[in-house]
Amino acid sequence: MRLTIVTPLAVVIATDRVAHLRAEDETGAFGILPGHADFITALAVSVVSWRDEESLEHHVAARGGMLEVRGGKEISIATPEAVPGDDLLRLEAEVISRFRQEAADEQAARTDAQRLYLAAIRRIERFLRPGGTTMMPGVIAASPNSELNS
Repeated sequence: MRLTIVTPLAVVIATDRVAHLRAEDETGAFGILPGHADFITALAVSVVSWRDEESLEHHVAARGGMLEVRGGKEISIATPEAVPGDDLLRLEAEVISRFRQEAADEQAARTDAQRLYLAAIRRIERFLRPGGTTMMPGVIAASPNSELNS
């Protein structure tokens, strides 16, 4: 089978000699052999492993992404980040933990941005509501006789 693993910046893996591939999605681990039915799935942060035609194992840590099988002989993986390596223990221990932490940090940042967005929308809505305040909270209006106007 042909395996292609790409990131936005590079083709990380391109080989025609894949006999078996193992990957993980949200439902768990799965394997792909030649002749597999066409399908597409969202990968979890995990190590993708495959065996070549000489029965040598190869691995790449993938930071999620999409896996597609076409025609039972072509596997494509698009991922934001991929780190190839022959040391499975190092990939699982170091790289995958870093990928998971980065994914958690990104999710927290998205949640914070969403909270800020909703708070801004609520303030705008209060400002535009009939009879609502005409000034932003915390802003003191200057009177015509105020020293600020001199």
